[in-house]
Amino acid sequence: MSAVIRYTTRAGDRWDLIAHKHYGNALLTDGLMAANPHLPLAEAFSDGLTVFVPVLETQPKNNQEDMPPWMR
Repeated sequence: MSAVIRYTTRAGDRWDLIAHKHYGNALLTDGLMAANPHLPLAEAFSDGLTVFVPVLETQPKNNQEDMPPWMR
């Protein structure tokens, strides 16, 4: 794995929210989940879990049409 950022969850965090926060795109959850097999595939996380966020080589293009309605 290349460079990673350690992120500590807050109660209610979700995979898509973490992807949006770090990548600017809520759809980039696959890499996050692959880098964190120790975390549950839960609907929402509890407070204080460590998430390893892989640093992307290139910035993703943000396409509003591809984002979930609540993120537009």
